[in-house]
Amino acid sequence: MSMPMTLLPMLLAAQDAPSTISPGDTAWVLVSTALVAFMVPGLAFFYGGLVRSKSALNTMLMSLAALAVVTVQWVLLGYSLAFGPGSNWIGGLDWVGLRGVTAAPNPTYAAALPQLLFTAFQGMFAGITVALFSGAVIDRMRFVSYLVFGVIWTTFIYDPLAHWVWGDGGWLRQLGALDFAGGTVVHISAGVTAVVLAIVLGPRRDFKRVPTVPHNVPFALLGAGMLWFGWFGFNAGSALAADGIAANALMSTHAAAAAALVAWVALEISRGGRATAVGGATGAVVGLVAITPAAGFVSPLSALAIGALAAPCSFFALHYRPKTRLDDTLDVFACHGVAGVMGAVLTGVFASKEVNPNGADGLIAGNASLVGIQLLAVVATIVFVAVASVAILKVLAMLMPLRVSVESEVQGIDLAEHGEEAYHGSDLSDLTGRRTALGDSVVITASELARVPRTA
Repeated sequence: MSMPMTLLPMLLAAQDAPSTISPGDTAWVLVSTALVAFMVPGLAFFYGGLVRSKSALNTMLMSLAALAVVTVQWVLLGYSLAFGPGSNWIGGLDWVGLRGVTAAPNPTYAAALPQLLFTAFQGMFAGITVALFSGAVIDRMRFVSYLVFGVIWTTFIYDPLAHWVWGDGGWLRQLGALDFAGGTVVHISAGVTAVVLAIVLGPRRDFKRVPTVPHNVPFALLGAGMLWFGWFGFNAGSALAADGIAANALMSTHAAAAAALVAWVALEISRGGRATAVGGATGAVVGLVAITPAAGFVSPLSALAIGALAAPCSFFALHYRPKTRLDDTLDVFACHGVAGVMGAVLTGVFASKEVNPNGADGLIAGNASLVGIQLLAVVATIVFVAVASVAILKVLAMLMPLRVSVESEVQGIDLAEHGEEAYHGSDLSDLTGRRTALGDSVVITASELARVPRTA
């Protein structure tokens, strides 16, 4: 019996097949790599619109900076640890500094693509994963500490996990676990890390004392739209070919996002009588997360079911979290952790070889064992990520402070960490709802004060 394989990375050709670059496949993955990169500013706008104005710049910069520092790590070490020849647990050091990684294809991962392109595509996934869990630490984590943690986390958690699931010889891959584009590697890992960060850092000083409402809902909607668009590269690009599997992944991705948005809006209307723009955007993202591990293994009809089933789980997790002391600021765990778990498990339910012969049949197709394999992959990911994240944070806390000061939290992390504000001047303040009321203080710079006429 042949061992089922994941599609990311998938063996697009047998080991002994000729390694010939396909211009069409290469063009598609080039575009897909750019689409995944486009998701990072999309996430920045989505997260940035949902926070208070005094945190907008810090929130957005954490997404963009994560891609930068992780890319450096990926070129120097990360790609080799994730995909290089090694053990069942981690890759070796053969490809450190991308030594030996050229424009020639590597049949083990993508026989029709330049290996450098495969490297770049995978590096985008690593970068956005670190950006995802930044949403849990808004208003209180030092920017430098976040970046240092992100690099260490990528090296000791993301890279080994990617090797388990996608790397040649990875133990979860050999077991037959299916993860088309990152349900375990990206979303569950980010969701679990978000919980650990929120617990270790503790809640914001004004948590549950001051209302924290989104300062710019149009930004959040813009970001959600950018994410939806970029996700086509994230999922359909993971076929690593311009073929029917990619087309199926694209359609399934779109269907799941749409179903989740509809389900989320229906839940809001049933509970409160009104649908919200933030809720609709959140629902779409939840659907995109849930379909990620399944996109290339299930039909579009099954994708509708996955989106519709994942949305209520994330919806109730998101509404339950404020009743606890967990200050996961933007509910990264509810949206990515919970939806990621649902997507991974439901892959075991709906996967079908009729959709993808290189995958496996799931529960509905008569193979209940796949559900068990998927559950094992989920549990292994949660335990590994949680334990390793705690260990990294404990060591890092002995070397540098993780939180900003109380004064910095009160002043606003944008000013404290970056010396900048998102909005200046009355016109922009009016547009964002930041009007100065009677009794509010007004900050006047020294240069402005010097221009004020002096009277006797």
